[in-house]
Amino acid sequence: MVKVDVPGIRVEDRVTLPARETAVIVVDMQNDFVRDEGKLVVPTARETVEPIKRLLTKARGKGVRVIYTQDTHWDGDPEFSLWGEHVKHGSWGWEIISELKPLEGDIVILKTRYDGFYGTPMDDILRSYGYKNLVIVGTVANICVLHTAASAGLRWYNIVVPMDGISALTEFDYYLTLRQVSWLYNGKVVRSVDGVEFN
Repeated sequence: MVKVDVPGIRVEDRVTLPARETAVIVVDMQNDFVRDEGKLVVPTARETVEPIKRLLTKARGKGVRVIYTQDTHWDGDPEFSLWGEHVKHGSWGWEIISELKPLEGDIVILKTRYDGFYGTPMDDILRSYGYKNLVIVGTVANICVLHTAASAGLRWYNIVVPMDGISALTEFDYYLTLRQVSWLYNGKVVRSVDGVEFN
């Protein structure tokens, strides 16, 4: 067994973002990942539901756009060889959980890989509306959250990730994500969704 020390991660208590230039991206909060009976459940994902809900209420109250990614696969998807069958299009497991159900005016982007930008209209939508800042929450931290944050960072979006808004399969994966966001992509890690303000 190899043990490693996690480098220091810069954590902010509060971040204030301009509402008109900010979007919240909710990554893959779907039944297969969040519910106990899901096919690829992330045990800590349930703990993020209430914080994400609070963030969305605050964001919508300030007119901040909410964008969901919805991981989507069809029969015979090559990814099934890695993870097993999950989030098949049209299935119960594919649906976004009821507590975080998209509302009128929200945008849902179907994606077939880890990255919410890969092969999707994400970048075009963000640029069309003039969004420069992205608050990213959801699951799985070091997979779809991190790859989406990486693509955003490489496109020079400002990234904010609340610690209580993401979930991972292991503690290492969780802190790896926060380290990469704060260090490699120059994003901001915020202790809680309650520290994210919009003006």
